[in-house]
Amino acid sequence: MTPADISAAAQALFEAERTGRQCGLLSLAHPDMTLDDAYAVQGELIRMKKDAGAKVIGWKIGLTSRAMQQALNITTPDSGVLLDDMLFQSGATVPKGRFIQPRIEAEIAFVLKHDLKGPDVSREDVIAATSHVVPSLEILDTRILRADPETGKARVIQDTVSDNAANAGIVLGKETHPVDAFDLRWVGAIVKRDGIVEETGLGAGVLNDPVEGIVWLAHRLANYGAGLSAGDIVLSGSFIRPLEAPSGSAFHADFGPFGQVSIQFA
Repeated sequence: MTPADISAAAQALFEAERTGRQCGLLSLAHPDMTLDDAYAVQGELIRMKKDAGAKVIGWKIGLTSRAMQQALNITTPDSGVLLDDMLFQSGATVPKGRFIQPRIEAEIAFVLKHDLKGPDVSREDVIAATSHVVPSLEILDTRILRADPETGKARVIQDTVSDNAANAGIVLGKETHPVDAFDLRWVGAIVKRDGIVEETGLGAGVLNDPVEGIVWLAHRLANYGAGLSAGDIVLSGSFIRPLEAPSGSAFHADFGPFGQVSIQFA
C-alpha cells in the first residue's frame, strides 16, 4: 500500500467509528495488503486519535488462542493500542450507541512499573517489570464489516489489525495481585451474560501462559524500535471466545480468588 492508501484507510476507519457506520473490507480494496501494511494503517489511525485528544494507556494482545488463530488461518497473535477513552471501571454501564457491534472477552491485564524494550526481553524481564495483574474484560468492536455483503468474503487478519486489532474498550476489576501470587496458567473465569454461563476458560489458553503474551508483544514492538512503558496496561489475550454484547445485556466474569469484573450495555 502507498502512503496515500494507508492514510485513506485510516481515515475511513476513523470516520466509521465517529459515525457508527462500518466501512468496507480493506483486504478487498487492497488484495495485496500485508501485515506490515495493516500495522501501518493502525499506526496512522492511532495518530489521528491522538491528534483528536486521546492518550495512549497501553496495549492489547489478540488472537493468542489456537482456536482463534485457526479460525483466521494464522499462526501469530496480533496487537493494538489502548487509549484513555476506552477505559471503563467494573460495574459501569456502556452508553447506548457507544459501539457498533460490541463483543466481550475475558483476560488477565498486566500493569507495568518499568519499561520493557528490546528483542531479548524474557519471561523473567516481564515478571520483574510488572507492578500487578488484574482481572479484566475487553470490549471488542468492528469498524470494518465482518463480511462483504456482495461477495460474502469474510474479513481477514489484515482487516482486524488495521482496525486497531478490533479493540474498543477495557474493563478493569478492582482486585490487584502481585504477578507471582498466582500461577496465571490456572487463573480462569466463568463468564455469564444476563446471568447465564456462556464461556469458561483458563489463562493457559493464552500461549500456554499469559506472561508469554507480553514477551511476544515486546519482541514485536522491538522490530519497529518501540517498546512498552512504565504505567502501561497490557491485555494479555483472551482465553474465551468473543461473546456478542447487544444493547441491554450484562456481563459478569468470576475469576474466583483472582477477582471479579462486570459491565453492562444500556
